[in-house]
Amino acid sequence: MASTTSNAPAATTTPVRPGALAEGLALGTQLVVGQYRVELATGTWWWSDEVYAMHGWAPGDVVPGLDALRSRKHPDDRSRVVKAATESLRSGRPFSCSHRIVDGHGRTRSVVVTGQGRRDDRGRVVEIAGYVVDVTPVQREVLERESNRAVTRAFVSAAVIEQAKGVLMAVHGMGDVEAGRLLAERSAATGIPVQETAAQVMRALSRAGDLGPAADATLEGAFAAVKPVARPRAHEAQLARRREPVRS
Repeated sequence: MASTTSNAPAATTTPVRPGALAEGLALGTQLVVGQYRVELATGTWWWSDEVYAMHGWAPGDVVPGLDALRSRKHPDDRSRVVKAATESLRSGRPFSCSHRIVDGHGRTRSVVVTGQGRRDDRGRVVEIAGYVVDVTPVQREVLERESNRAVTRAFVSAAVIEQAKGVLMAVHGMGDVEAGRLLAERSAATGIPVQETAAQVMRALSRAGDLGPAADATLEGAFAAVKPVARPRAHEAQLARRREPVRS
């Protein structure tokens, strides 16, 4: 997700150490943080070693500048980033821009660039300086967490369905396929997803304790008690707003 923001120029700023910036952005995740400066009058650029590295270069491989940066911008982000950066550089206001780059090995990386103009005695912006932060590790961690959650949810869902099928097999003396078909039919009849039907049935059976000699009746009662899950009120309010007629 890419975004661009601009703020009013600050009268006084406090230098930020790269380590502190990395810690603040990533809450302990090890990030590559580089620095850059641009002298507007001469067009001279300076990069720290980290900026070269995250783009896939070694110091001396290329001349720091716009042409080098453009060559590494992700094609889908190039025009948007150039436009936003140009507006910010002209105004000299503090800016922050996130975008993707493609390093020398063809790998897509996500970076955040921050900067601020330095003015001379006449108030003219004469230099832009800031940081480049490679936030790819943070995005990777987020994706891994979401993937793990999805896998966990899938296992939990499968487990409760298998439990419900096992009860049906034990009580009715049927096979795995038949139990799955019966569970699906009961779910369709109540209009509730199979996983939720199985979960509610297993909770009801857990409260009932040992099935005992009246296992058929207990299981039937558990299925009969299955109810639709109430929707959140916020969701209902959104639906109500969508149904409201548009007044001209």
